[in-house]
Amino acid sequence: MSAAVTETLAEIAAACLANPGLAAKAEIALVGEVLGDTDWQGGPGDDGAVVTAHGGPVVACGEALFPPFVAADPHGAGFAAVLTNVNDVAAMGGVPLGIVDTVVASEELARKALAGMREAAELYDVPIVGGHLTLHEGDPAISAFAVGATAAPLSVTRAAPGQSLVVAAALDGRMREDFPFFPAFESRGRQSAGDVRLLGTLAERGVVVAAKDISMAGLVGSLAMLLEPGRLGVTVDVAAVPAPAGVPLVRWFNCFPSFGFLLCVPAGCEEECLAAFGERDLTAGVVGTLDDSAVLALTRGEERVEVLDLNATAITGLPR
Repeated sequence: MSAAVTETLAEIAAACLANPGLAAKAEIALVGEVLGDTDWQGGPGDDGAVVTAHGGPVVACGEALFPPFVAADPHGAGFAAVLTNVNDVAAMGGVPLGIVDTVVASEELARKALAGMREAAELYDVPIVGGHLTLHEGDPAISAFAVGATAAPLSVTRAAPGQSLVVAAALDGRMREDFPFFPAFESRGRQSAGDVRLLGTLAERGVVVAAKDISMAGLVGSLAMLLEPGRLGVTVDVAAVPAPAGVPLVRWFNCFPSFGFLLCVPAGCEEECLAAFGERDLTAGVVGTLDDSAVLALTRGEERVEVLDLNATAITGLPR
């Protein structure tokens, strides 16, 4: 169930377009300029890359944490370093196998960051298998990388018109006041490890064929990245988007939920998909149907607002 209606669609759309996390995605174009074309599954373009090792697909991904966040909340940044990688592996239909980290910081800050990583690794049942540490008193930097196993990789290359767009999220949390982050893991505890592994199960069943985790670009920005490679479009029914009670939609649509995913579901598989999340006390809803318009729009009742035309606006600027 969505939050109470307090903002207009135009206000929600404007807030999504003003999200600095969305604007930052344009910087990814540099990768394509230097490295050239991609195959979209091997990367860049998806949340992780899929490579073949010993005859099977393996997911590889990595994240660098925003330095001001590292300095202000090193424990939280360490936790987020693991969380973001676990979510990226899940969005590729994988099960996380291990985390490797790099920490460049003072001893005091490094201890706090590593403690956050350890807490997240225990919660999500994924070991920290190695890394690098440099102690220094300058500006801190934290990055982390993950590998995962998958029997059925998910990729934006498999998104297609006619598929249903499902939004799945953990709503039992509380929005941080200082940072656009909605941590549900504090309430879900050990359930969190099984939550992220559900996507791999659904991928193997063919219930989900493509996915993207909702990141700092927010729901609309993350959705735009999912749609961009195929120049697909969708009209999102705002009232159908799972949302926590008491959180304004302009904040919910522009935050990073600790568990929030956009899923492309083949026609006829919607009921099975929603039921799987419901069995874990997670909330999921069908919010639209993919089409070939390249237009991302929001609707509520009789009202409709176009947010992005992906034929006219580049999100990442990566080659198709």
